[in-house]
Amino acid sequence: MPTTFQEVAQLLERLETKRKRKEIVEVTAEFLKRLEKDELAPAVCIMLGKPFPRSFQARLDVNWATLWSAISQLVEVDPHVFNEVFNATGDVGSSVQAVLAGTRQRQQVLLSAEKLLLVDVQRLLMEIAKASGEGSRCRKERLLLSLMAMASPLESKYLTRLLLGEMRMGLNEGLLSSAVSRAFQVPAALVTRAVMFLGDLCEVAVVAKLQGAEGLKRLGFTVFQPVKLMLAQAAEDVNVAFRAHGGVTAFEYKYDGVRVQIHKRGGEVRLFSRRLTDVTASLPEIVEAACQGLRAQQGIVEGEVVAVDASGHAFPFQHLMRRVKRLRGISRVAKALPLQLRLFDILYLDGRSLVDLPYTERRRILAEVAGELPLAEQLVTGNREEAERFLSEAVNAGHEGLMAKKLDSAYVPGLRGKSWLKIKPVLDPLDLVIVAAEYGYGRRHGLLSDYYLAAKDDGTGRFLTAGKTFKGLTDKEIAEMTVRLKALTVASEEKQRVYVRPEVVVEVSYNEIQESSKYESGYALRFARITRIREDKAPDEADTIQRVREIYTSQFTRKRPYSVSGEHRRRRRHALDR
Repeated sequence: MPTTFQEVAQLLERLETKRKRKEIVEVTAEFLKRLEKDELAPAVCIMLGKPFPRSFQARLDVNWATLWSAISQLVEVDPHVFNEVFNATGDVGSSVQAVLAGTRQRQQVLLSAEKLLLVDVQRLLMEIAKASGEGSRCRKERLLLSLMAMASPLESKYLTRLLLGEMRMGLNEGLLSSAVSRAFQVPAALVTRAVMFLGDLCEVAVVAKLQGAEGLKRLGFTVFQPVKLMLAQAAEDVNVAFRAHGGVTAFEYKYDGVRVQIHKRGGEVRLFSRRLTDVTASLPEIVEAACQGLRAQQGIVEGEVVAVDASGHAFPFQHLMRRVKRLRGISRVAKALPLQLRLFDILYLDGRSLVDLPYTERRRILAEVAGELPLAEQLVTGNREEAERFLSEAVNAGHEGLMAKKLDSAYVPGLRGKSWLKIKPVLDPLDLVIVAAEYGYGRRHGLLSDYYLAAKDDGTGRFLTAGKTFKGLTDKEIAEMTVRLKALTVASEEKQRVYVRPEVVVEVSYNEIQESSKYESGYALRFARITRIREDKAPDEADTIQRVREIYTSQFTRKRPYSVSGEHRRRRRHALDR
């Protein structure tokens, strides 16, 4: 019997009340087991808070204004009443549910409505995403209206969260991978490895159901199908890297550039960003360089695209991002801001996966495959003075710092571990997500210029505020940010503060982290300042509250070059007592 979306919503509602990992996995696995093959991928996507599998490139582009328009056509709801409910719940999905549940006309509509099937939800969402060109907005609204008209209040809660990217239920990929393993009786390690190759748990779940462990074993790299990137942890200095890597490590320049995954088959090359989106059209000179330079019939390599002047000094990151995002007039802009490629790893070569090889062996193979293409500057050493000198050279050239890579480390897509460490000469900035904003005063009147910054809680999946700032962006960037945040708005307070879908990631510098009851996280960034907009990062890649807590605690274990005030001493004692 076909699975209804109501059943999915009931499962998600049940999972929200559970905190124990084992129980969450068991409940989810039992649900997955009874799904038909065409229902499995949509279900996994929705549980991950994503409308589509990774292979579906189109975006929904549905904002709160469009969704509210559809809701307003279904029921008569005063926006002020909704805002009151939202202020009480703090969740736009729960607020929509509460408003619709209390509306008599809504209940009458549902009496004659057909049941909303799970597969129909994803089909309608795909139709909404594919609507483009003249009249696309009207078509999106009609499709959205038909979807919401069939949904019960509970279904509307999770549809709203899904549409606005705020699932907020804490069922991360790790838990769901365990549930897939349990549901279809396949080893967890095989599921993890399959996700590495396919880059999408939705597709892996279907293979696990239909083909079992043997099917998962047969999976491998597919050129032009991007895989998740290996990530790095932050380290305070080169000594941390030496300790973590056994006394000797490989240092590479950490470029202030755009990371790309390069796929080549014959004479065709495609580029994918760190968010696994296709950026081939934006970087024709990099495509040409890779096509001509890579000595491989089929291969997947990684590199950094940097913008440098004639002397080799890097241009600011924001100029590079504007260049990368551009789709028109590329040849003209390319002359003013030329790009260079620095390769640093290889994952796949002519039918052979290389990810299990040690880093040093992959680097050797990469050097052979790269031909005349330059590799990232590298120093293999166990000498602190040499490493610090190398760090100074990188910073003086305008780069961020260094990467430290364990010599025998494998390439593990999606993993953020100690095998790769990133070292910067200053207090490591945080990548945070804007979740709300306020209108400014004076010359910033009418502009959203004061931003609430949030980090993700790994345990719950919620974004928790850890400060706010009005510093860092130019007037032009503030105007552009205002337009962007208005499109992401989910609720507002008396035209002063707006709450937005957590989508915009910004890099934030700060003086220190303090305890604070003012923000949800319990912490506040002192002298926070936005240093750049991270267009290359998704909200899930932002820093976590756990990382904020680590930095806070470490502040009181490091030596300071100045005397500690009484307030600092009080916080230090508190941190050490914990």
